[in-house]
Amino acid sequence: MRQAIVLQHVDREGPGYIADICGQRGFSVHILRLDLGVPVPASLTDGDLLVVMGGSMGVGDLEDARFPFLSHEVSLLRKVLEQEQPVLGVCLGAQLLAHAAGSRVYPNRRRDERGVLQPAREVGFGEVRLLGIEREPALAGLGKTIRVLHWHGDTFDLPAGSVHLAASDACANQAFRIGRRAFGLQFHVETDAELVRQWANDDSDFAVSALGPDGPAAIAAMSEQGVSDVGATGKRLIENILGEMIAE
Repeated sequence: MRQAIVLQHVDREGPGYIADICGQRGFSVHILRLDLGVPVPASLTDGDLLVVMGGSMGVGDLEDARFPFLSHEVSLLRKVLEQEQPVLGVCLGAQLLAHAAGSRVYPNRRRDERGVLQPAREVGFGEVRLLGIEREPALAGLGKTIRVLHWHGDTFDLPAGSVHLAASDACANQAFRIGRRAFGLQFHVETDAELVRQWANDDSDFAVSALGPDGPAAIAAMSEQGVSDVGATGKRLIENILGEMIAE
C-alpha cells in the first residue's frame, strides 16, 4: 500500500483532517514524531507522499542542537523537489519547503502608524485571498476568500518559479505551488476545535504576544465556530491539493 509519511514536530500539531483524507485516497498514514527521536527518512519511496507539519521552531533554528531533525528535513525536501515527488508543507512545513527550494525565511513584519517595521505575528481565525482560482486545479470549487487558522510569526519569499496561491493583509505569501506536486500552506485548515483549544493552552505565550493577554481565551472561546467556518472549504482545499499531488 502507498504510504503518506507525516513529519510531526510537536504533540499539538498533528495532521488532523489531512490524515483522514490521505486514508480516503488509499494511503497508509505513518506519523513520525521527530520531537521524540524518530529519524527523518533519507528519501521518499516512489508512490508515497510526504506531509511536513508545523511547530514552534523555525528555519532560524537549523543550527540549534535541540532540533537536530530540521537539517535532515531540509535535505529530504531537496531530494523530494529534485525528484518531483509529492509533498505538502503546512506552516513550519511550508517554511522548510521554501527554504529547501532556495528562498529566504524570516520574521514577518508590518509598518506601524509611524512607518516603523514591527513584528507581525498572525494568530487566530481569519481570511486569506485565493489567487488564480480560475486556472488552479488545487483551488477548484472555492471562492475568492476562505477562512483559515493562522498561527505563525515567520514568513518566506516565494521560491523561484513557484505559483503564488494565497495572500492575506498581514502576510503576503500564504500558499504556493512548485511544479505539479509540491505545495506549501502557511495557514492551517486541518485542525478540529479540540486541537485549537490545545494550541491556545499549550502555546499561550505566543498567542498573547500577538493578541494581548486575552488572546488565548478568545481563541479557545471561538474554536467551535472558527473550525465550523473553516469546515468544508478547508477540507475541499486539502482534497484538491492531494488530488494534484498524486495525479498521473
